[in-house]
Amino acid sequence: MRISVVDVGSNTVRLVVADAADGVPLPVHTAKWRLRLSEQVTPGGPVPERAVDQLVDAVAEASRTATRWGAAGPLAFATAVVRNAPNRHEVLRTVRARTGVDLCTLPGEVEAELTFLGARRWMGWRSGPLALLDIGGGTFEVAFGRGRLPDFVASLPLGARRLTHEFFADEDPPSPERVRALRRRVRHQLRDVAARIRWEGPRTAVATSRTFQQLGRLCGAAPGRHGPFVDRQMYRSELRAAITRLAALPAAERAHLPGISAPRAAQSLAGAVVGHTALKLTGIKAVTVCPWAIREGVLLRHIEDGPSWWAEVARRSAEAAPPDPVPLRIAAASR
Repeated sequence: MRISVVDVGSNTVRLVVADAADGVPLPVHTAKWRLRLSEQVTPGGPVPERAVDQLVDAVAEASRTATRWGAAGPLAFATAVVRNAPNRHEVLRTVRARTGVDLCTLPGEVEAELTFLGARRWMGWRSGPLALLDIGGGTFEVAFGRGRLPDFVASLPLGARRLTHEFFADEDPPSPERVRALRRRVRHQLRDVAARIRWEGPRTAVATSRTFQQLGRLCGAAPGRHGPFVDRQMYRSELRAAITRLAALPAAERAHLPGISAPRAAQSLAGAVVGHTALKLTGIKAVTVCPWAIREGVLLRHIEDGPSWWAEVARRSAEAAPPDPVPLRIAAASR
């Protein structure tokens, strides 16, 4: 049996086609389409018609590709860039009408739950009580748990793209005052969540997402060409030094640093500030950069809990009211 996932993120649409034999999602084909939706959508603003057309084309091609690889209709979801748009429902209806794909949006706490599941399966039970940090374009997810699914999740409006737009849009590179102002915002938003993580006392901490992968490479982790099974650690002290390097350069020059790609160069500094501040407030000195995240979590949940689980997620997405422009969600994870 083959299943597929389509992930509409702030920069790219990604497809994973996986074999689901023996309960392990083994990828047989991956593809991506770079749309850079984050450059076309201001935080809290609508998705413009041109971007919707591009999204429709990418999702349609992803669906056709999945079919060619022997997978059924994809489990398709969009993260914060679509979820927070006031015309979200119109975007989802348009994609469904023109592609036949039921694209849905996931609440931030569900994203955290699924990402935790992917990280837990990758790290294994020996990792013990596990803390998760995941930074996207619009939100920053934090989770903690001792079992398969987290006991605690939080979704905070601290995405790298959102903060870059708010704090660094007019200065490149930003002044030290702007960087300090960003750090103050992050400390304020993270205070209660970080206190909970400190109280829980995780044995292991992991960081997921493309932003953290690139920052890990900047901090000395092995490059992607060495494969997913190489242990990749990112230390708080090295991330602090990386902030100094990133803050001294305009975005175009950051793209020449190890691991930093041109599409994410502008938001790399904000991502580093969020990551370092989170590690400092939680007392975590190092994280493992984990290659499994939300897409693998969706695949695992589908394999382990069956298709009815995804059908319920899609139903809730269709019925949900538009979210607040600056959401703050802290919740016990659903079971």
